[in-house]
Amino acid sequence: MSRDEKLKERWAQTTAFFQERFGDGEQLDLDAVLFIIGLQELGQLHRKFQKDEKLQLMHIAICRVLEPYGYYEFSHFDDDKWPHYHIIENLPPLKAGEQSLLMKEAIVNYMLEAAVIS
Repeated sequence: MSRDEKLKERWAQTTAFFQERFGDGEQLDLDAVLFIIGLQELGQLHRKFQKDEKLQLMHIAICRVLEPYGYYEFSHFDDDKWPHYHIIENLPPLKAGEQSLLMKEAIVNYMLEAAVIS
């Protein structure tokens, strides 16, 4: 099986996992998956978030899933227990499709690491 086919299969497993648990049967897009990962990383699952906090949750997820790639490194938790990361290396300039592919691959690796998918 080619690398692209494997990624496609694992991405389908990933979206199915999130869809079953959080999507009420509806397909979740990349942003929704990132939001849920951000919630998981924050660990404050049962509270309401303001719009700017929802964007911060997505940022947390992006940093976390790209951390193994060497782009970000965990720095600290603030007084409100929010994780903070600092940039190790800037992302290379990517076209929209390439950016989406990188994020899907990073999310799949996050899910593999967590032993949620195989």
